[in-house]
Formats: sequence, C-alpha cells, structure tokens
Amino acid sequence: MQIAPAVLTALQQGFNAAFLQGLGSVKSTLDLVAMRVPSTADTENYGWMKDLPGMREWVGQRVINNLEASAAQLTNKSYEHTIGVKRENIEDDKLGIYTPMLSMQGELVARHPDELVWGLLPTGFATRGFDGQYYFDTDHVGYTAAGAETSYSNTGGGSGAAWFLMDLSRTFMKPLIFQERKKPEFVALTRADSDHVFLNKEFLYGADGRYVAGFGFHQLAYGSKATLDAAAFTAARLAMETQRRPDGSVIGVTATHLVCGPSSRAAAEAILMKEYLAAGETNTNYKAVNLVVEPRLG
Repeated sequence: MQIAPAVLTALQQGFNAAFLQGLGSVKSTLDLVAMRVPSTADTENYGWMKDLPGMREWVGQRVINNLEASAAQLTNKSYEHTIGVKRENIEDDKLGIYTPMLSMQGELVARHPDELVWGLLPTGFATRGFDGQYYFDTDHVGYTAAGAETSYSNTGGGSGAAWFLMDLSRTFMKPLIFQERKKPEFVALTRADSDHVFLNKEFLYGADGRYVAGFGFHQLAYGSKATLDAAAFTAARLAMETQRRPDGSVIGVTATHLVCGPSSRAAAEAILMKEYLAAGETNTNYKAVNLVVEPRLG
C-alpha cells in the first residue's frame, strides 16, 4: 500500500505541533546559574582575566588593563532524540499513541540543557576551570589588601552532600556557562522511498541540537561537601565577599543564593528560615540569602 505524500505531510505537521507543545511546556531554570553564550563555531575560546582594578581617578595617562588569554575552550556537542513510527501503523491509522510521545519528546528535549547545567555543578570539585585549577579549589589566585598575590579557596572540603553558595545578582556574569551553537529543532525522515524506510519499514521523527555546558567565573561560587551548618555557611560567605582585585580593592561579590539538593534542605532551612535559634537568640543568618533546592543535585 502506497502512503500518499499528503498524509505524510499532515502527519509531520501534527507531530511537529505536538513536539512544540511539549517543548514550550518547560520553564528552564539554567539561567539562574549560567550565562547563555551564543556560539558561531565548533569550539569557542574563552579568555580568563584577572579582575579589573575598577574605576580610578584619571591622573596622567590611562592605566591599561589587558585581558590575559588562556587555552580554555568549550567545544559544542551534538545531541539527538529519535522516535520511529512503523509504516504499518500509518497504513492502519494507528497513530493515537504517537502524539503524546512526541509531546513527551519535546518536554525531554527542553529539559536537557537544564540537566547538563545542574549536573555539571557537582563535578566542579574534580573538573578544572579556565584558570587551570579545579573549579572548586583551595589554590586559586587571590590578592591581599596590599595587592600581593595569595591563594584563594572557594571550597570547604568535606565528603558529604555538596552545597553551593553563589552570587547570582549579575546579569552578564554567572558561575556557569551554557554555550549554544544550534537550538534543538524538530526533524523528520518521511520520504517513502528512503533507504531507511525501505529496509526498516519505519519513518523517523526526532530532534537534534548542538550546545555544551561549562564552568565560568569561580569567583562567583563556593562549593563544599562539609556539613552544612551556620559555621560553614558563615565561613563560605566571608570567603566570597572578601575577595580582592590585584590593586587590593574588594571585588564586590555578594552571596545571594544557597543552592543544595533535597537531602540538605532541612539543614539549609535551619540556617536561613528560622528567625530565632534554639536558645531564643536572634538568628543573624535569617533570610540572609535565597534558598534554591534543586532535585538534580541529588
């Protein structure tokens, strides 16, 4: 039985609509922690730079702050998801099951970038950032009030559930990067005379895209696997907010969000959500930062 081209066209349009419905049903959360960077090539180069010394009174000649490039790169990866529809099911008009499948496919595709970004975060204890150190490390380059080079730590160590303190107040600077070369789009193989259809009696409907997640500014994030309590939270906050530029001035990082997985929710709420402590004294950490409990952090 020959399937009319008009039937295949209408089927593709219907499946595309179902896919787009699923795609649009997801509210992405990656923009909270990652800056979106458009990509125009297979690989993008990222120069990391020492913190700019800030504005100064213009006396004499300009002081030029050169950006120091590194070999840091992010290479886009290709992702796909494909559903096969048997030729017999089209011939017999048994297509009811496929419409919700295509909607679920759209939802799955829409969630994937978020899964990449949130899944990347816990790997920062053993993945190098653009400065050559582990993203969460005890030996980043830092500076004293006198402008002398010293070591800066953005990790609290430990071996328990990971939690993170972040400055997410900035519009164009975030702790992570989501680099996008090609947005996910619906594609189909519906030519009745194609080799795949001939050999497998199957039409293909799917989606593909090209993108990658990577680490950005380590100055904006602090990661720890130590027990999450008031002392650890205070130490992390102090470390972040006292970072300095090469000229000795304070960078101005402000911790705004405590990010953790569900297993650390109770500990985080004990720090941030209780106005008074057990003995009745005021909790100085009460609503000090926003709490984000992300299920994909385990």
